[in-house]
Amino acid sequence: MTIHQPPTALAETPHLERQLSNRHIQLIAIGGAIGTGLFMGSGKTISAAGPSVIFVYMIIGFMLFFVMRAMGELLLSNLNYKSFSDFAADLLGPWAGFFTGWTYWFSWVITGIADVIAIAGYSKELWPGLPLWIPGVATIAILLLLNLTTVKAFGETEFWFALIKIIAIAALIVVGLFMIFGGFSSDAGPASFTNLWSHGGFFPNEFMGFVAGFQIAVFAFVGIELVGTTAAEAKDPEKNLPKAINSIPVRVLLFYVGALIILMSVIPWTQFAAGHSPFIAMFSLAGLGAAATVVNLVVLTSAMSSANSGIYSTSRMVFGLAQEGDAPALFSRLSSRKVPRNALFLSCVLLLSGVVLMYAGQDIGKAFEMVTTVSAVCFVFVWSIILASYIAFRRRRPQQHEASKFKMPGGIPMVWVVFAFFAFVLWALTTQTDTLLALLVTPVWFIVLGVTWFILRRRPGHAARYAAFKDQLQSDQTAASDPLGAGAADGR
Repeated sequence: MTIHQPPTALAETPHLERQLSNRHIQLIAIGGAIGTGLFMGSGKTISAAGPSVIFVYMIIGFMLFFVMRAMGELLLSNLNYKSFSDFAADLLGPWAGFFTGWTYWFSWVITGIADVIAIAGYSKELWPGLPLWIPGVATIAILLLLNLTTVKAFGETEFWFALIKIIAIAALIVVGLFMIFGGFSSDAGPASFTNLWSHGGFFPNEFMGFVAGFQIAVFAFVGIELVGTTAAEAKDPEKNLPKAINSIPVRVLLFYVGALIILMSVIPWTQFAAGHSPFIAMFSLAGLGAAATVVNLVVLTSAMSSANSGIYSTSRMVFGLAQEGDAPALFSRLSSRKVPRNALFLSCVLLLSGVVLMYAGQDIGKAFEMVTTVSAVCFVFVWSIILASYIAFRRRRPQQHEASKFKMPGGIPMVWVVFAFFAFVLWALTTQTDTLLALLVTPVWFIVLGVTWFILRRRPGHAARYAAFKDQLQSDQTAASDPLGAGAADGR
């Protein structure tokens, strides 16, 4: 009996520790699903699509659920995968791991910049006259210190950030229901569910207004895949990851659809405008000035939560890329607390560019829209790679698929349905001038990646490092699924 041992070089590589418990994973997943886009961006979405925005969020949530199920099946097929970048490299080839890892990193850096912009904007509302750079730099410094301690500290911070968001949305729904059934009325008219259809119907701006709603709404779901980057640091992933992924439909219905129905019932959709949070608008209209201030603080917390997630996920992705030879080796080092310190510093330094961007333009809202569109396009690419990896997995490793206890519902046909939806989203981004500009700028990133990959793959040690990475994944998986050494798990 011969069991293939992993190469010594990789066996000695430092590993991340599994310190994230079930409650951490669950709240990280919820926090990822409730992004800054809901609190800050839904004003624009409502003003563009009207009440049909309810269907926009339902459709996006429905489609992304299948992306998450595909990701879950793949991550659980080999517990040595640290993230979806690993299974992309394993199933599609080294180019896929390189493009996915760096694009995901770039997406979160861009999202983090958007969060810094949002934090500065809302800080200005709370403390007029405060220089924009102060809240931006302070946020980055605080989150860096939290992430430098242990991964458990990140999980604990994100747990409380997510809990605050949940309580805020639950409070909005409860207060809104009280206003509706209590006969509340304002200058905008009575609070009633009839407001959903009495101002031009569910599709007041017709089909193109409905299409416009997808532009910023897609960004609201950025981070929904965050639970996939916790795979290497989650306790009992075979139990906790499926629970987190399966709860996505409930989260979408409650936090997105439920909150938006209440908002547009209390205030007619015609009263909402881009750049203004509907959450703050509802409490302000109710005359609850103190509550509106509290919601402003909650929005700040939401943006900090998103930035915290961005710092965490980018550092782990760069750490994984460095281990595979796709990033400088210094980023593959862990601190004594098992934290990728150098990768964390890189992410935080780049987030500081958000402070510069605020001073480069006069309109914070425009800056937010530009970076969120670029981020959304990059995330669509990452989600597409996850689905492409699933197709390769089904073709090359049918035995592992059959043995899976967490199969993706719908299988291959559903993958193509989601691909068609992504094509629709990209077309939707071409229908407005501001999002079209960002869409046209985004390919520059992929050109830069392509040139870098062309140079990198020619380096003598790169192919050997990828071969060692594959060897470890396959040998460990073979030992787990075929302990007698009767055959390889790859199925080729």
